[in-house]
Amino acid sequence: MARGFSKAIIMGNLTRDPEMRTTQSGTSVCSFSVAVNRVYKDSSGNNVEQVSFIDCVAWGRLGETIGQYAKKGSGVLVSGRLDQRSWEDKNGGGKRSRVEIVADDFNFLPRGGQSSDSYGGGNYGASSAPAVGSAEVVPEDIPDEVDLGDIPF
Repeated sequence: MARGFSKAIIMGNLTRDPEMRTTQSGTSVCSFSVAVNRVYKDSSGNNVEQVSFIDCVAWGRLGETIGQYAKKGSGVLVSGRLDQRSWEDKNGGGKRSRVEIVADDFNFLPRGGQSSDSYGGGNYGASSAPAVGSAEVVPEDIPDEVDLGDIPF
């Protein structure tokens, strides 16, 4: 049987300040919601804006960083896996469920008109992907010839 795969990447703005909690075992967990806008043209050619509100959760050090620095309205890029939680409604409403993104990578995005350096945008996830606004390799920095003996592996 084939193994499943779940990966979600969203970019948007936080709808509220992140909510920090700690589990009984002492692990930090941060809950937040991201508004993702989509603009499309309807059948009569008018622009229509659709907004989706995506619930996210981040665990451990990543969650602590988000809780400390992110605020309502912050632009963010979140990647992680989709997860579905189920529970019984305490008010007799039956079984309830929610799909959310469990973040494993998070970037603060620059606010309109500011560079990422002045905003402090950066990568706070577990991966080693470059941060938003990171330095680019300029073609002049690349040597014309490479001696294979200089490569350490």
